[in-house]
Amino acid sequence: MKDITTHHKLSSLKCCVIIPTFNNPKTLQRVINGVLNYTENIIIVNDGSTDTTSKILEDYSLLEHIRFQENKGKGQALRAGFKHAETLGYNYVITIDSDGQHFPEDIPVFIDMLEASENKNLLLIGARNMNQDSVPKKSSFGNKFSNFWYWAETGIKLKDTQSGFRLYPIHYLKNLKFYTSKFEFEIEVIVKAAWSGTKVKNIPIQVLYDENERVSHFRPFKDFTRISILNTWLVILTLIYIKPRDFFRKLKKKGFKRFITEDVIGSNDSPQKKALSVALGIFIGISPLWGIQTIAVLFLALIFKLNKTIAFTFSNISLPPFIPFIIFTSFQLGNFILGENVTFHINEIVENFEVLKHLKSYIIGSFAFATLAALSIGILSYFLFLLFRKKNLIMTNA
Repeated sequence: MKDITTHHKLSSLKCCVIIPTFNNPKTLQRVINGVLNYTENIIIVNDGSTDTTSKILEDYSLLEHIRFQENKGKGQALRAGFKHAETLGYNYVITIDSDGQHFPEDIPVFIDMLEASENKNLLLIGARNMNQDSVPKKSSFGNKFSNFWYWAETGIKLKDTQSGFRLYPIHYLKNLKFYTSKFEFEIEVIVKAAWSGTKVKNIPIQVLYDENERVSHFRPFKDFTRISILNTWLVILTLIYIKPRDFFRKLKKKGFKRFITEDVIGSNDSPQKKALSVALGIFIGISPLWGIQTIAVLFLALIFKLNKTIAFTFSNISLPPFIPFIIFTSFQLGNFILGENVTFHINEIVENFEVLKHLKSYIIGSFAFATLAALSIGILSYFLFLLFRKKNLIMTNA
């Protein structure tokens, strides 16, 4: 029976349904018929199927069809579907897999969530219950693995990042560039969507894993390798570009004073965690890790679960005006530790790069200076954060 209410909502929100399919003849017809209970605005992408799929689709000639002569991969199928949906005037698409694991009856869940949300720049991912007995262990592990990397790349914690049952705000995503073509596209798109400001969240859905009819085209070695390469690249981009970009955007928007007050002093982290974050930033900022300081500080803050904003802020102690002083002090401290008696004027650091002739002294002195500065400033900041916390508690209770 057709759900008229959901049908009207889909139409008013300019939302269609995309069904990518490749050799799923046992379940394809059931999925299409299920979606037809909610809308006729369906785009079927036949990704080069070599079985009876084309014969099955002859019964649905009134629907929109895209057909690849040969299999190109799920990413290409989805991208072609997005592009076609845009030309037809749709702003949103719901994607549902044709292997029968998703229930078309959950389509209203996506539409109701979108309709109720004030922020229409919203990407919804159906969260499956991966703990139920029918879910293969390898799928559950793969999902947890993917969730971790998504958190590392965006700072967003999701329960399910691999579900193919999704709602995409394609009119907000149309200017983003995508490069992947297989299963890894579904990771690339949600990461880049989050980076661009799209709200990405999970909503609970049903799931069915029937091994008697479900056909999976995921190739464990090839596809897992492609996904791992993509995640490695996305993490690198996060550390060298996205995190610094977001930091400076926030700093510019709030102004330095407000930024320090709200994001550094006003952070909900404990004084100890804040102080350790300051110490890490100071250490990395002074140490001779030129060119990889941003990667190093954000990676270590992530590993040790410290405040990434505070650590990154204080790693910028190595701003150009301070560099001659940092190098000169490191050099002199290195000489002292090694018992050498080599001197030069501070202007020679800039003009002649004299320090390069005594690299050993500089490196040893730099790490020593970084350690001393991190310890002293870290301890001082701990007591300052403790003081600010007590003042805030007094003001709150007054």
